[in-house]
Amino acid sequence: MTEPSAGRRRAASSRKKTAKKAPPKRRPAGKASAQAKGRDGKKKGWFRRQPGIKGLLFWLLRLGVVTGAVFVVLGVAATWYAYQKTTIPDPNEAFETQTTYIYYAGGKTKVGQFAEQNRESISYDQMPECIKEAVVAAEDHSFWTNKGIDPMGILRAAFSNAQSGEITAGGSTITQQYVKILYLNQERTYTRKIKEAFLSLKIQRTKSKQEILEGYLNTIYFGRGAYGIQAASRAWFSKPASKLNLQQCAVLASVINNPYRLDPDNGEESVAALKQRYRYVLTWMADADDITEAEAQEAMVDLPKFPAQKVESANGGQKGHMLKLVSDELHQLGFEDAEIQGGGLRVTTTFTQEAMNAAEQAVKEEAPTEALDGSKITDEELHVGVATVEVGTGALVGFYGGQDFLESQINWASAGGMAGSTMKPFTLAAALEAGFSLKDTFDGNSPYTFEGSTLEVHNEGENSGQANGHSYGSAISATYALEQSVNTAFVDMSESIPDGPKMIYQTALKMGLTPGSEASEDYPGIPSTTTDLLPEDRLITLGKAQVSPINMANAYATIANRGQRSDVHVIAKVEDRYGNVKYQWKNKSTDAIDEPIADDVSYAMQQVVENGTGRAALALDRPAGGKTGTATNDDGDVSSAWFVGFTPQYSTAVMYVRGNGREKLDGWMPSYFGADYPTDTWLNTMERDLEGTEVVDFPPAANVDGDAPTEGHAAATTRPATTPKATTTKSSKSTKSSKAPVSTPTRETQTSEAATEAATEAATTAAPSSATTSAESPPSTTSSAAGGSAASGAATSSAVP
Repeated sequence: MTEPSAGRRRAASSRKKTAKKAPPKRRPAGKASAQAKGRDGKKKGWFRRQPGIKGLLFWLLRLGVVTGAVFVVLGVAATWYAYQKTTIPDPNEAFETQTTYIYYAGGKTKVGQFAEQNRESISYDQMPECIKEAVVAAEDHSFWTNKGIDPMGILRAAFSNAQSGEITAGGSTITQQYVKILYLNQERTYTRKIKEAFLSLKIQRTKSKQEILEGYLNTIYFGRGAYGIQAASRAWFSKPASKLNLQQCAVLASVINNPYRLDPDNGEESVAALKQRYRYVLTWMADADDITEAEAQEAMVDLPKFPAQKVESANGGQKGHMLKLVSDELHQLGFEDAEIQGGGLRVTTTFTQEAMNAAEQAVKEEAPTEALDGSKITDEELHVGVATVEVGTGALVGFYGGQDFLESQINWASAGGMAGSTMKPFTLAAALEAGFSLKDTFDGNSPYTFEGSTLEVHNEGENSGQANGHSYGSAISATYALEQSVNTAFVDMSESIPDGPKMIYQTALKMGLTPGSEASEDYPGIPSTTTDLLPEDRLITLGKAQVSPINMANAYATIANRGQRSDVHVIAKVEDRYGNVKYQWKNKSTDAIDEPIADDVSYAMQQVVENGTGRAALALDRPAGGKTGTATNDDGDVSSAWFVGFTPQYSTAVMYVRGNGREKLDGWMPSYFGADYPTDTWLNTMERDLEGTEVVDFPPAANVDGDAPTEGHAAATTRPATTPKATTTKSSKSTKSSKAPVSTPTRETQTSEAATEAATEAATTAAPSSATTSAESPPSTTSSAAGGSAASGAATSSAVP
């Protein structure tokens, strides 16, 4: 090889000496290098935060990922640990329910108790296939395939609970329900749900599906005091479970969801709810191929027939009615049926032994026992409802519901009847609120014809020869109209109030009656709705509505309480078996009507007792206000008789009806007037209730006088001339009851000798006149005459309070 020349070697050597060392190659700047260094060129850790908002967000994201991962790991570990530590406890002592006891006010004396556990276990093979299939269809579609819990069902329930803000939906499988019944309690908490889920998973591993379903069907509550399918079959259909048919199985599977609400014995709403659930169960059974579509459609035509329920003999007399009111209110307060029937509750009611006895004894002593034709009157045909409410609290202290509960489960203190003229005080209150006064006048002549209509309203008296009823005058005061219960004057009053029927309706609700259609939390009562109470009814003041004595007594208590309404109730306190208070009643009174208006209505109602149709109540010998009432059915027969009255301490309503509640009283009872048997019964009740209590006066009338909304109602200045009134005493009651006249009397022919003489005397000293007997009072009590034109037969005098 040839070596380089000396010159070339020197040149190369020179270049080596002068060339600078090249810098090392750097990695091109990119995302990785940018993230690894800050602005100062220093490397950053994974948690080192870049400056700025963007850097903060990225840092928080990283922190969240790490934290979440840690919590997931910890959660899984905790869940695994909790599951491993969960042991299957011994069943609640033989799945024993605890008896719920009901007490009188004060919590010392026992009223009664709800049925003790009614349960009879049978084997899986003794259970008909239709009940197994129906219950799975109703309660847990995935029962045969799930692992004891249904995650999707739990999520749906959680979503529902989040929307409602409380634990309402369960999402439980059959296994979970069985676990809850057998091992846990009924509280609605997430802690219980977690325990339930763990136990369900463990039970699933130790028992077969068949064993779980057998245990479930032997323990689940079906309503009517029955636990388990055998007891349920007997309670609902009076047969053993082995003989149940498809329709009956579908019903029993349906009621598990809500035994109380779905019991058809609880009314039309319950029947409708049961039908809906019943169809749902049959549809799912068909979808699961348990039955054919044709079988489902055939069964859906109607519910099966239900035999009459057997009533516990221990609930005889009024006790059964008391327990039913308590049970209904517990359900309204949110207690579940199984908890009520067997949860070991201790319920203190508002009932007092004294008030309950007072109502019952008053009816036994005052109600007639012999009809006009001499036949015997029994409580199977004559129904008396009595209710006494404490003024200022709304506590129902006593009532009488009618027949022995073992004979009839209809409580007439709650069922009620047509209210008649007991609705008129609500009209007066609405008129005063609208701007009228007690002295303002209204048309008392009969008939009253509605403007632009052929509809007429007549006063009492047609049966005494006056074709159109008695006329009291073209301008009688509001007070006098209430005293004598003048129909035409109150219809005129209603028509003179702007949007009158609606205003009267709203006033009645505010004072204590309940709505005519759907129940409202703003207007609670017993019951929660009032049949035929309608805001568009132009005759609302005459009382077509079927009002309960309980609600009517509470509404009148609002007047006695100077316009403050307290909701009527029967439960004061509920404790669990350990003494923990689960519910405590608190008095939350509301302003129903202004105090001066209430005082004026009270004053007018005191005049009813002092001068009007309620004079028999004067025998109470203490300040009282009240209102008589009668109502007629579609045939024109008197179908109800009332007296509702109050003192500053108590308000009591008394109602007499017959048969189905709308059958004829006139011509059957010795007297159908509200001033007679109803007032006597009221007096007897209140004398007992008020014995030993202080005599308390009412406030004086406020005499409110606003701007009348319509013209033609100038204040009255004088009172009409009246005939002397014969005094009705309690002794006259025995005459009415024991001695029936030969012929059936009309409303006017039951005039006592004293009243006849008084009317004759008045006729010789006054201008030709017409009698002014009220519909609620016999002439012997309220006969009067008013000067007027003989040709028109109409009184022309005005009246003042």
